[in-house]
Amino acid sequence: MCQLLALNSNTPAAITFAFTGFSARGGATGEHVDGFGLAFHQDSGCRLFVDQGRASDAALAHYLRRTPIRARTTLAHIRKATQGDVTLRNCHPFLRTWQGRQWSFCHNGDLRDFHPLLHGPDRPHGDTDSERALGLILQTLRQRFDGGPAVGWREIAPVIADLAGRIAVHGTFNFLLSDGQALYAHASNRLSFVQRRYPFSVARLVDADMSFDLASVNGRSDRMVLIATEPLTHDEPWQTFGPGELRVFVSGEEVWRSRTGV
Repeated sequence: MCQLLALNSNTPAAITFAFTGFSARGGATGEHVDGFGLAFHQDSGCRLFVDQGRASDAALAHYLRRTPIRARTTLAHIRKATQGDVTLRNCHPFLRTWQGRQWSFCHNGDLRDFHPLLHGPDRPHGDTDSERALGLILQTLRQRFDGGPAVGWREIAPVIADLAGRIAVHGTFNFLLSDGQALYAHASNRLSFVQRRYPFSVARLVDADMSFDLASVNGRSDRMVLIATEPLTHDEPWQTFGPGELRVFVSGEEVWRSRTGV
């Protein structure tokens, strides 16, 4: 299956160090070779990069490992295809617009017999179960909230938790979803996170012979959370999501948690 990565911070932060280790799993230390992508949520909108090549050695991945693009929320994905051809249109993260905000989504898992009836902007462009799941989530949010005032994570989180439980009956549904204001992370079976705050330590990658002094780029007031399918670093206090758990993060802090019952 695929691998997920996200960074959520109270100030714009670069994911280059984490992506260096993560991208190695796309062909060097892992077998996830069917494409990759990153979505950077910045104040001006969301910048999306996708490539159907291997994250370990593609030219775009090389560029992203060396170019510090700062964002408050970043999602990354490396793909091992279970449904859908190896093409750009099937590379995660997928990007959609709702309530004037751009939403990015990536999924690790396999949903069987999952073919929701989707309309208009929520119909998939590719042929993955993942994009169909995003379509159902946003279509449900449109049906629930369109016509009223704009809503935030407090109203949205319970709806997503309910949907996650209903979609997960079709198989494995680990996912990351963000509108740039909040990060929603759900685990069916594999997802971990670590929170970083002052005093910052030295982080050492699992998948590459590289360490980085986090204190060299972060101040006393900075805080962030890093989420990954499997821990990316040694010696940091990674925590494991429970099965069926949805957590919501805002500005580098967990603000909401729920168990979907799956």
